[in-house]
Amino acid sequence: MKVIETIAEMKKVRRELQGDFGFVPTMGYLHDGHLDLARRAKAENPIVVASIFVNPTQFGPKEDLAGYPRDIPHDLKMLESVKTDFVFIPSAAEMYPPSYNTWVIVEKVTERLEGATRPGHFKGVATVVAKLFNIVQPTRSYFGQKDAQQVVVIKKMVADLNMNLEVVVCPTVREEDGLAMSSRNTYLKPDERKAAAVLYQSLKLAERLYTEGERNAETIRRKMRELIQKQPLANIDYISIADNETLEELNIVKPPALVSLVVKIGKPRLLDNIVLT
Repeated sequence: MKVIETIAEMKKVRRELQGDFGFVPTMGYLHDGHLDLARRAKAENPIVVASIFVNPTQFGPKEDLAGYPRDIPHDLKMLESVKTDFVFIPSAAEMYPPSYNTWVIVEKVTERLEGATRPGHFKGVATVVAKLFNIVQPTRSYFGQKDAQQVVVIKKMVADLNMNLEVVVCPTVREEDGLAMSSRNTYLKPDERKAAAVLYQSLKLAERLYTEGERNAETIRRKMRELIQKQPLANIDYISIADNETLEELNIVKPPALVSLVVKIGKPRLLDNIVLT
């Protein structure tokens, strides 16, 4: 496995190597969810590139960029264990030189959910992902369903800008109690970690209600809210039942519908979702 730190070297490697490239963009502090993406990429492509870049432009002024967890040596060991071929680790100065002035803005789908809570977040996400796609030029790029809105935004950007790659969405990888794996989970204290299981419990409740025939979206939201509110450490940011492509809220559940939520437990905002089909 080779580590690459500059854009020029990454482009040189891409020019010299023919065939399909699988790409797994990450912000590091990797867990088994990231490795699942890398394994899938390796199974479907002869060459796999992962990137590790904590993107400063997707953090808001009140968000802790400096405190975001980082452990590059550990990340490299994990990526090597699944036979990743290259790891691209650029610096912020490499990606955003002083003269940088260009941004990618995906409208409408970025104005809801996380976009409403974190203004400018998806401007940073879309820009850095577009830059990484241009540098690596992957055949396929792999993302987790856990970050459902991010997936919608990236797929929309790829389609609208006629980018020549396939976006592959992989199922959410979960802990034994259903909690979606996330770098944010490291912030949870033991009692908070136990309480965090309520997110998946509420999603499974929504799934059960839907399977039993409930189609009123507000009824499902209300029952999810009631369940979460029984957990004293949980503070609901939002619960959404929306169209899986436009992210417009639904009154009547029509598949595929994205049931997503953000709940703050202790320090971190935890997000999760399921798709009703």
